[in-house]
Amino acid sequence: MESFWEKILIYGGVAFFLIGVLYIYIRKLRRESKRVEEKIRVAKEEGLHEPVSLHPVVDVNSCIQSGACIRACPEHDILGIRNGKATVINASRCVGHGACFHACPTQAISLFLGTEKRGVDLPHVNQYFESNVKGIFIAGEMGGMGLIRNAVEQGRQAVNNLAKGIQYESKAEYDLVVVGAGPAGISATLEARRLKLKTVTLEQDTLGGTVASFPRAKIVMTSPMDLPLHGKVKLFETDKNELLDLWEKVTADNGISIHENKKVDKIEIQNGHFKVLCHNGEEYTAQKVLLAIGRRGTPRKLNVPGEDLPKVYYRLLEPEFVSDKDILVVGGGDSAVESALLLAPQNRVTLSYRKETFSRLKSKNNELLGKAISEKKLEVLLNSNVTSIGETDVSLQFEDGKAMEMKNDLVYIFAGGELPTEFLKNAGIEITRKFGEAILKHERR
Repeated sequence: MESFWEKILIYGGVAFFLIGVLYIYIRKLRRESKRVEEKIRVAKEEGLHEPVSLHPVVDVNSCIQSGACIRACPEHDILGIRNGKATVINASRCVGHGACFHACPTQAISLFLGTEKRGVDLPHVNQYFESNVKGIFIAGEMGGMGLIRNAVEQGRQAVNNLAKGIQYESKAEYDLVVVGAGPAGISATLEARRLKLKTVTLEQDTLGGTVASFPRAKIVMTSPMDLPLHGKVKLFETDKNELLDLWEKVTADNGISIHENKKVDKIEIQNGHFKVLCHNGEEYTAQKVLLAIGRRGTPRKLNVPGEDLPKVYYRLLEPEFVSDKDILVVGGGDSAVESALLLAPQNRVTLSYRKETFSRLKSKNNELLGKAISEKKLEVLLNSNVTSIGETDVSLQFEDGKAMEMKNDLVYIFAGGELPTEFLKNAGIEITRKFGEAILKHERR
């Protein structure tokens, strides 16, 4: 009889312990779900829940709540766990690095472009990175993969694919013309050198492409990348200058010269090869062309009187050399906010944004902006638009009809950039709008 009651006590105690553990676990899950639901609610109110570019989509049937995707993401609060499954919180803050895609143990995450409601314009490319125009290839940001590691990999793969079609008896001057010297273009140039292709790389600005236009103190989030002729590079957090130093070292070590300030205006097909025409009148002929020019190579202008004045800029290169100026920064994205914050300590800075709230900022930038405003280090004018720029002033108009004129020495415009649609169309490349299409997904067996 005692043995029976001892067993009841033992089994009862074990059962009670297991029930207690299960209860604590379920309560923890519910608390976490409520926190995530609150973050989603706030993200929707701030306009951060809907994606603007490449973003993760979770297959809830495959997700096992490992949390690996959340830990792998270097951004904050892009993903969270709700009701036992991973879910997207701040999709518009995703930078498309793909860390969550590779970290998920059950391959439950795919990377999509666009949604059912919001489309993204992209040039047509196949799995070999070749456009609908045979011989013209596209890699990097313009093809949908803007992050450095992804762009580097695409540049390498694109050259590997196009090299298979090189004909050594061609009358073209070059085997390959690479347009753009950003991460994709540099990687492509290095791979072309490795494959002994006669190559010329044209860049409309300077080595580094879009990276070169980042503010000096901007942190570049990336992952380990494999550079042709150089090997594995591990950069998780670095500033722009370190990255540019890397590009310069790698190109110099391999005897590569980038042709800077060579803006390509037109690509024509002539005598079975391509003629690449530059803005300065120079021409290059090649069997193949790789476009790695990015989506923001040409800054979007405001088209207001005075925008052509010398005091107007579209990128901030040396903020430490700008001081004691009345400055207007225009824009509502990370580049505009980061530039305003860099200029604010030693200048009188006003940040103008045409919308009611900042809806596309990284959480760190949003926090720093709020702190700068509260400490009155800079002024923010929401619902405002620049109407004209003068030699010593600038005029703005607000949504409620009110106008404002302010003293001004410098104007920095960060209104984004546009896909070079006309340039692509003139080359015969088709543009398609992606509404929720998977760009990177796991193959199911």
